[in-house]
Amino acid sequence: MAAEALGVRTPPLGESVGKPAVKSTVKSTVKSAAKSAAKSAGDAALGAWSCRAPALAPDRGAVAYVSDRDGVPRVWVRPLRRGGRARPVATGPEPVAEVSWSPSGERLAVLLTPGGGEHTQVWTVRPDGGDLRPLAAPEGGSAWFVHWTGRGDLLLAAEVAASGTAEALLVDAATGGRETVARGPLLHPEAVSRDHARVLLRRGPRGVRRMYVRELSPEATGPGGERPLLADLPGSTGYGVLSPGGETAYLLSDAGRDRAALLAVAGDGRPVVLAERPDAELDMFALTADGRRVVLVWNAAGRSELEVMDAPGAPEPLETPERAGGAGSPARRPLPPPPGEVVTSIRVSLDDRAAVLTVEGPAQPPHVVLCDLETGRYRRVAGAGRIAGAVDAELVRLPARDGLELSGWLYRPPAAVGPAPYAVFLHGGPEDQERPTFNPLYQSLLAAGIGVLAPNVRGSAGFGRAFREADDHALRFRAIDDVADCAAFLVRAGLADAARLACLGWSYGGYLTLAALVTYPGLFRAGVDVCGMADFATFYERTEPWIAAAAVSEYGHPEADRDLLHALSPLHAFDRLATPLLVVHGARDTNVPVYEAEQVVRAARAAGVPCEVLLFEDEGHEIRRRANRVTFVRRVTDWLDRHLTGVFPG
Repeated sequence: MAAEALGVRTPPLGESVGKPAVKSTVKSTVKSAAKSAAKSAGDAALGAWSCRAPALAPDRGAVAYVSDRDGVPRVWVRPLRRGGRARPVATGPEPVAEVSWSPSGERLAVLLTPGGGEHTQVWTVRPDGGDLRPLAAPEGGSAWFVHWTGRGDLLLAAEVAASGTAEALLVDAATGGRETVARGPLLHPEAVSRDHARVLLRRGPRGVRRMYVRELSPEATGPGGERPLLADLPGSTGYGVLSPGGETAYLLSDAGRDRAALLAVAGDGRPVVLAERPDAELDMFALTADGRRVVLVWNAAGRSELEVMDAPGAPEPLETPERAGGAGSPARRPLPPPPGEVVTSIRVSLDDRAAVLTVEGPAQPPHVVLCDLETGRYRRVAGAGRIAGAVDAELVRLPARDGLELSGWLYRPPAAVGPAPYAVFLHGGPEDQERPTFNPLYQSLLAAGIGVLAPNVRGSAGFGRAFREADDHALRFRAIDDVADCAAFLVRAGLADAARLACLGWSYGGYLTLAALVTYPGLFRAGVDVCGMADFATFYERTEPWIAAAAVSEYGHPEADRDLLHALSPLHAFDRLATPLLVVHGARDTNVPVYEAEQVVRAARAAGVPCEVLLFEDEGHEIRRRANRVTFVRRVTDWLDRHLTGVFPG
């Protein structure tokens, strides 16, 4: 394998996967009843709405959440007593991304996405929809909130300017007054102590993020008043909170280890591992308001598993004697499996008795559940149930050509007999992870008789730091080979017809799709590039400054690694493109600007390759509006159905 450029590669594992592995006359046959059920499930998935990002009222009398049930993500509030019905909260026409309830119960913090783009603003509103006002809305930049501080209606928030410089702020929701507590590039505030004496900050680019404690008192020590945590350990720390007194930082980190774990750092600076697993990574955690317990959410090969653990110094240990790390480590009690394969958010009530979660699965749209932390019972409070007839995901493992184990989620076409058409879907990031979550596109493809393999190629999160870093810089050529190895797996297993394979991906997955199409011409019959990068040089020039700075550790430096980035950019190899291509993008995308899509379309058409475009004028890097998602799913399904089965559905 030549690592100097995106050259044409030999089919993986010695197989001619670019040619039919079976006689062309052999076709998949699908029983009519199963096909009808699959179509019904696909239609239901396409019309499904989601509920996510829940926040409990301080008295647990209501829950606020974000839902697109009326077409655009809005804030909704549902009373949890006396059978009250959910109602929307008026926050204007802009899509909403997050919501948080103030400790006083008098206000909601709301994260808006003006125009459906990538820039965000922080507003507050009363739960009844009155007194909507902006708190942090920088011109040309973005803002976001972290959490209410517990002192009045003060909110820890951040703003990042168009230049990329960020500020951590304490903002008074009542008066609009603000105090800057830290500033700098690639800065993300994580927590502030209740006495406002110190703040926990995250700094640094992707894969090498570090935590710092900044003392806000006049007696602050160290450069800029900041003290680094886990400074001498390799790895990255993604999230952290402070104990109620502010004396201990609880960190989600893989510093000094391969898999992310829960670490605690007290005033002496010595890290202590509180919870770790050899078979899973810590995905997220929530500390109770009194600091006595921690709710852990583990990522076990993509599925979520929950535990409750004593925090160090908790006055009443849990009864279960299970220990995570030997004598002296906190007791941990597993909670029952959540009512959905994946938990995507968690918050604990102020009385520490319940947690509110967003859960979802391949057949379950995102919905909100309450979990009683004592009994482990779950109660659905917002969102629809399971979609009848929807196809569940199957975890599969497969070898890359260099022996590295890859994995993915397989969706088999219902009642397919013999090799079927298949689509390989590549997630973004690349430090993201394909998990068994709800995706209406998959169900729509399955209804059309097209199977899906959604792999986690090298560079994906969830499998340890070594796997996540296995595609950095020049190692990215191996990730491109992984895509072809996934196609080979489908053919070798007798699942896919080698002549009817497609490749598609979103964001980094769109880049990887383009790279695979020009590296292995003829392997795929159709491709779909959604918001993908085509040329690293133009990506670095046009993306947000803070995104460019954060990407250097992953892709390489735009100047120092110019030759490598040129070799990795599929746009410079479009003379080898032979696969019909559908290009999808949002006009308001400032993460991967639409110029990347424009270059792809020009180059594909110049090469004489069929290329169609789907441009959403009111979307950015994500498709937030439900009507646009329906258009996207139908267009992609029609495109792949046309090229893989020869049938264009009416």
